[in-house]
Amino acid sequence: MTTSAHSIISGTAWSPPAGRPPLSARMMRATWRRLPAGPYRAGWEPGLVVPAADGSPLLTDHYFPRAEGDFPTLLVRSPYGRGLPWSPMYGVLFAEQGFHVVVQSCRGTGGSGGRFHLWRNEAADGRATVAWLRERPWFDGTLGTVGPSYLGYTQWALALDPPPELKAMVVQAGLHDPHAYFHAHGALHLENALITCLGMTHQHRGLAPFLKATLRLQRHMRRVTTAQPLRGAHISALGDEASWLDDVLAHPDAEDPYWSGARLGKVADRLKVPTALITGWHDVLADQTLDQYARLRRAGCETSLLVGPWTHNSAFQQGWPETFAETLAWLRAHLCADRSALRTAPVRVHVGGEDAWRELDAWPPPPAATSWFPAPGGHLVRQAPTDRAPLASFRYDPAAPTPSLGGRLLSPTAGPRDNGTLEARDDVLTFTGPPLDEPVDVLGPASARLTVSSDTGHAVVFTRLCDVDAQGRSVNVCDGIARIRTAGHTPIEVTVPMSATAHRFRAGHRLRWQISAGAHPRYARDPGTGESPLDATAFVPVVVTLHADSALTLGS
Repeated sequence: MTTSAHSIISGTAWSPPAGRPPLSARMMRATWRRLPAGPYRAGWEPGLVVPAADGSPLLTDHYFPRAEGDFPTLLVRSPYGRGLPWSPMYGVLFAEQGFHVVVQSCRGTGGSGGRFHLWRNEAADGRATVAWLRERPWFDGTLGTVGPSYLGYTQWALALDPPPELKAMVVQAGLHDPHAYFHAHGALHLENALITCLGMTHQHRGLAPFLKATLRLQRHMRRVTTAQPLRGAHISALGDEASWLDDVLAHPDAEDPYWSGARLGKVADRLKVPTALITGWHDVLADQTLDQYARLRRAGCETSLLVGPWTHNSAFQQGWPETFAETLAWLRAHLCADRSALRTAPVRVHVGGEDAWRELDAWPPPPAATSWFPAPGGHLVRQAPTDRAPLASFRYDPAAPTPSLGGRLLSPTAGPRDNGTLEARDDVLTFTGPPLDEPVDVLGPASARLTVSSDTGHAVVFTRLCDVDAQGRSVNVCDGIARIRTAGHTPIEVTVPMSATAHRFRAGHRLRWQISAGAHPRYARDPGTGESPLDATAFVPVVVTLHADSALTLGS
């Protein structure tokens, strides 16, 4: 239905208001030199009230191209406010490219009524917003969704029962499983949980309050992450409104009724709405994005995957030109019938070590997995061991926990880092392969099969793949963690997923396998007693022993 036809039927003509986008959005837009100029000027209609499913007012800003004609609509639902960075990144940029853009504050945030909840309201409130759109004279019946992180979760929630108008989705570093975000194989994602709570609690209030809260958390981070017990320690740094985090952290079991309705992975199992996925190899949500892609492919849904050399934040900073171009091409293809900018291959990944992009027909690609094995003297070899004898031990002391360094974090310290200081510690084992005669490509998931024992029967194992260059600099590629339970000194076998990667180990470089018992404060320190890290007040050092029949598996 055209805009003019819709206006006649509804009896409501729409006159574009004269408002310009906020100055902060226009200033940020002016700093992006590598983005294509749009053919339209952006208009702005702020502070619209959309009735939620229960009548709560959802505050909404409308951006639009100043031109006659029909334009598709993009829906962006956020708990982080409607100002920076969403106003320029989605409102202004996409209005300039010929889209109506509706940026809405989720209930309980950014002035919207009701009370925010991590997952209970997004599906119903998304449907209510689409119902409101149907009554707008400028809505032509063609809808897309776009956005990162939790803004991806609101897209999956709408797709639980997709409205007929929904023709395309672009989930950028998006969430579909809140439980997996906070808990990983028995380990608590402590630092990311605190930073996420900071954003959820303060970002929607505006830039100044958010910056003030960020500085306060930075000042108190060490005290909060070493508190005994952890439960409730964050409130002094983040405020009483952040008390919901204790409930999230206190339910580590994914099958706990507490998480009922939270996990939306099943949406991708049956979705038919064309969906583009974007992430980075060092993004905290990379695993969830790759899971979304696998589910969509199995369901026969048209999908694409872009994975860059980014963290969760840098995908929208250094990586924004690439992310924006990918997003715009997908939306034009499926909302405007213009497929000219779509790439032919469904998968495009950045290969670390090579610093190059590759286009692939599928992820992961077909090559078979290879295995490497730890050997005496700290060597990493291709020959499988003949026994399961103890190989090496280390002592982990929760009072001086092994620190986190780089990896999938929300903080500025995320991503690839020189691991030299970490590997010099007594509580970190390393096994290093010989210099490579020719390049070795690892494209696909990595995992560690560990045979380990501990003297207390309780421990965490953190395992990491590193690339060691000719000068001896060791840089992290991917990693994983798991909590273990043993019967005293009796060894057990545990497989630790280490996420996926696309990385070339150059000739002359070496592979290094790093093993420790934690990465604090990225993960909550394990008390060594079997007690929950959230409630532990007593901490016991643990001696962890690695056995010879362990293996590092690289590739699919």
